[in-house]
Amino acid sequence: MKRKLIVLGILLLLFVVFVLVRFFIFDNPGKTGRLKVLSSPTAGIFIDNAAIGKTPFETRLKPGEYVIKLIPEGEDTQTVSWSGKVVVKENTLTYVSREMGTTELTSAGEMLTIVKMQSSPKGETGQVSIETEPTGAIVFLDNDEKGIAPLILDEVSSGDHELAVYLPGFFRRSQKINVVIGHVVKSAFKLGLDKTSKTLEEELDEKKKEASEPAGIDAKDSTSVEKNSDSKKSLTILETQTGYLNVRKSPSISGEKITEVSPGDTYEYTEESGGWYFIDLAEEDGWVSGDYVEVTK
Repeated sequence: MKRKLIVLGILLLLFVVFVLVRFFIFDNPGKTGRLKVLSSPTAGIFIDNAAIGKTPFETRLKPGEYVIKLIPEGEDTQTVSWSGKVVVKENTLTYVSREMGTTELTSAGEMLTIVKMQSSPKGETGQVSIETEPTGAIVFLDNDEKGIAPLILDEVSSGDHELAVYLPGFFRRSQKINVVIGHVVKSAFKLGLDKTSKTLEEELDEKKKEASEPAGIDAKDSTSVEKNSDSKKSLTILETQTGYLNVRKSPSISGEKITEVSPGDTYEYTEESGGWYFIDLAEEDGWVSGDYVEVTK
């Protein structure tokens, strides 16, 4: 009888320890961070090789680095799995979203986390950090082009914003974010290859061929070029992903935006610098990227 009481006491003690660990350590919001994982299609989720459920999934974890693995379920046997490292920080949300394709190249997704800024913010602002795979994607915030990834945006007003990235030949990715005063929204985008899309070089070659055809040049411009060999050189704006091309004060993606020009428009230019062209506008002249123009001499 005494032995049974001892065994019962040990079991009761173990149960109490389990409850304390489960509810006062792992579920203590002050010492944990949140992890939220979404995927398409639905996938089984493993954290450090331990099966814990399927997507959509949300839990609290102790701060640290974890290896997340997603294995597609159901009939999507041709869809590749995904594995990656995530960092969970105290009192923060780490968000993972994956669209798993038939290959790693066609798969896409994003990973977001919010952490405190190391320096004091200016006013009611925060920061947004953007990395992309592949690198070099164009970054948009609220449909305004900001630069080329990797990129850090300073003094972003607090509140809701739409963050998007685009690279020719890949599908555009966009994500709603909430900027908190004094915090950094860290984002990492994986772009999925668009098999139906032509490469940037192919698109530019095609547009240049179209622009060089006689029908693509106004009669008065053609006559002017033929009659006056000393006339200014001109260029034609090609199609862009956004439907317009930015005109900037300096020949750089970081130059201040002046205005926008539309595909198909023709302008005279007087200067070239590092693949940028200085065009004549009615109100204020500026620079446009040579990646999206066809020069007609």
